[in-house]
Parts: sequence; C-alpha cells; structure tokens
Amino acid sequence: MALIFVRSENVSMAKRVIPHPKPEKPRYFFREWRKHRGLNQEELAEMVGVTPSSISQLETGKQGFTDTTLAALAEALACNPGDLLMRNPLDEDAPWSIWDNVKKASPERRREIVAVVETMLKTGTDR
Repeated sequence: MALIFVRSENVSMAKRVIPHPKPEKPRYFFREWRKHRGLNQEELAEMVGVTPSSISQLETGKQGFTDTTLAALAEALACNPGDLLMRNPLDEDAPWSIWDNVKKASPERRREIVAVVETMLKTGTDR
C-alpha cells in the first residue's frame, strides 16, 4: 500500500492508495503439447517456421501469437488449436488422452481395442 498526498483547498491530506494487482496471464499448453509429442524447441521451431527463441517466448507467455501461428503449431503437434489453449495433454485423467494412448499401442493391441469397441457398439444397438 502506498500513501500519496492530496492538496485540497490549501490543506494537505494523506490518502491511502491500494494498488491493483496485475491481471494474470492466460495459461496455455504449448510446452506441454511439445513435450507430449517428444519434440524439443528447435525441432518444433523448424516445423513451424519460426525461431527456437519464439517457441521459448510463446511457452513462457512473453510473446503473443497469431491465428496463423496457432494453426501451424496445432498442425505440427497433431492437435486442434483449441487444445493448445485449453487442454493439458499430460493430464492422465483427461478423456482426450484416450486416442493418444490408442495410437501408442502396438498394432496387435489396437486390433484388440477395435474388437472390444465393435462388440460394445453391437451390444449397444441391441437394446
């Protein structure tokens, strides 16, 4: 808190001024998606056509981004632009991580997953 002096009708008075807190920067998930895809900043920068410094500044919130840059990042990171802004891919409980987990599975395991899903869908239509 700071004190400032206000002069009114030749009388000095002390008045308390409460500083407003700085607004928080929005929380985006550029770094998490990059790490989730196993890329370093240099690799992602090359894919997107920017400098590694730009990637670093995006991840720390020191640099803004355009729609074009956001779309390029999303394409390079195999996600939707909205995912970069709202979804942490490292959140194990997140429903969107299911597809990523299926993609990591071996071909044999994926066939098993497909068979289970097909069985569930058939069972669901019998009701």
